[in-house]
Amino acid sequence: MSRSRELKFRTVTSFQRYVANPVTRRLPFQTLVETTGRTSGLPRRTPVGGRRVGQAFWLVSEYGEKSQYVRNIQADPRVRVRIKGRWYKGTAHLLPQDDARARLKVLPRGNSAAVRALGTDLLTVRVDLTG
Repeated sequence: MSRSRELKFRTVTSFQRYVANPVTRRLPFQTLVETTGRTSGLPRRTPVGGRRVGQAFWLVSEYGEKSQYVRNIQADPRVRVRIKGRWYKGTAHLLPQDDARARLKVLPRGNSAAVRALGTDLLTVRVDLTG
């Protein structure tokens, strides 16, 4: 990763981790993905933007496999997703072959614009919801 991309990654992820995420996680209708920490085994909740389509929830990770929640999914794909205040269990699938930029065009605009602007290694994630 180039020096400027690494600086962008560190700046954005630090802001998200210590400022934005602690606030947005508390909002009752913020969409969250809950993974299991790959080292701690503890639940980890990450605010995300995405859209439910049938029995699947689609999102795009702005830093792909560098995102902590993506690394947690690689270790254990069983997740929960909170959509409009309701929790659903599911299995997450990383889809590197999917065109993440095209996928962003059908996901919520505000989040998609932020992901496009801040992201460096976009990765599509599909969560198959089970209940």
